[in-house]
Amino acid sequence: MPLNSIRIVLVSPLYGGNVGSVCRAMANMGIRDLALVDPQVSDWREAEVMACHAGDILANRKTHPTLAEAVADCVAVVGTTARQGLYRRHAKTAREWAPDLLALAGRGPVALVFGREDRGLLNEEVLICTHLVQIPTDNAYSSLNLAQAVLILCYELFLARGSYEPLTEKSTLAPAEMRAQLERMWRQLLLDIGFMEQEKADHMMAGILRVFSRGALTEDDVNIFLGIARQADWARRFQQR
Repeated sequence: MPLNSIRIVLVSPLYGGNVGSVCRAMANMGIRDLALVDPQVSDWREAEVMACHAGDILANRKTHPTLAEAVADCVAVVGTTARQGLYRRHAKTAREWAPDLLALAGRGPVALVFGREDRGLLNEEVLICTHLVQIPTDNAYSSLNLAQAVLILCYELFLARGSYEPLTEKSTLAPAEMRAQLERMWRQLLLDIGFMEQEKADHMMAGILRVFSRGALTEDDVNIFLGIARQADWARRFQQR
């Protein structure tokens, strides 16, 4: 499975909270291989707290003295960068790279490399990378939190895998005749309760139907509105007794 071959590599992370949050982001997207390069973290308790239910990823992390050692077995090394420069011009978005990276992950480990919180990846580290990713942001502030950047890349890979199935409505869409029944019942009810007069009914119902048409109505939706109309009509007749 390609996501099993994705490795998150953090170069000299400074804060335990960021490392823990990265673990949680990885777990959200089904990625569990974490490597740290020369970590500068002083408080690992904060990492444990922020990892939440991804403590196993934190506990199983691997530590390396250099980036080269952390990615030695990888068939692709993907660096993340917010900066521009001569050696960074071939950067693409995570969405653009995702299909290629998944294909490569089917052949061997693929490293997603994230630089230091305060200054990112150094030029010599960028040269180790086979691919570069830039995350589109507003020009006024392009620096992302470490865990946010990790989550965005992992999310794009997760979606590109194509296995996610969005939720669907349990009720089928209402057919035209059912919607017509809804219009007839509401028209009669609104006439009966004096909400509108007969000569203005077409105009008023056009507005109501416009509201009903702002989204696709399911049969369950229409049944709710029909039930409201029936109950309102019953209450009207009961009060007239």
